[in-house]
Amino acid sequence: MPADDIFARSGQLLGETALGRLKRSRVAVFGLGGVGGWCAEALVRTGVGHLMLVDSDCVEATNVNRQVMATSLTVGEAKASLLAKRLAEINPAISLDVRNERYTPENAAAFGLESYDVAIDAIDSLESKVHLARHALAIPALAFFSSMGAACRRDVFAMRKSVFRKVEGDGLARAMRRRFRESGGIPERDFMCVWSTERPAAMQGKGSIMPVTAAFGMALAALAIESICAAPEPLSHI
Repeated sequence: MPADDIFARSGQLLGETALGRLKRSRVAVFGLGGVGGWCAEALVRTGVGHLMLVDSDCVEATNVNRQVMATSLTVGEAKASLLAKRLAEINPAISLDVRNERYTPENAAAFGLESYDVAIDAIDSLESKVHLARHALAIPALAFFSSMGAACRRDVFAMRKSVFRKVEGDGLARAMRRRFRESGGIPERDFMCVWSTERPAAMQGKGSIMPVTAAFGMALAALAIESICAAPEPLSHI
């Protein structure tokens, strides 16, 4: 199937100039669970040409209810590798950098974010999440979007987008603010987040369902796509 056919509908809506920017763009997705996996698929289906996929986890049975690469047949396999195979089947021309590893403060430089146009945070780990935000925001030309808490929620219509400073009532955002203050202060450069106004359900563990987590992922993808389409020539091609 010709590549032009795959993205014909994207081009009709976005325009050929914007579609060309998407094809030349480079996006890094950190965390490939119930949010990040769907985000990555939406980016590829819309026309993004290069993706870095970052996740150290393997599929568990409890992932099957919400994660794009998780089925009863893939339990035990690496999420990043599984997702890469799926994305290559969607667009055989996609360029992928597959990292079956965790982002940490110690290995941050190895991801080469200076050569990317967009970084997307769908990480659960507080330490990694805070460090990734600070690291990404220090790169002036890099657009950065972050997911707040999607677990323990059922109302997809309570989802919002706003800059981090305006996120309210989200436990993950509160924890990030506290950690930012403990490690040098909240970054001066703000960043756009996807979050929910719904009060999380009181429960043991972090119950979650696909309609909500996937909606968070799709919203992050939409933010990234609009950022790329509205920007000048992608960073990696300047």
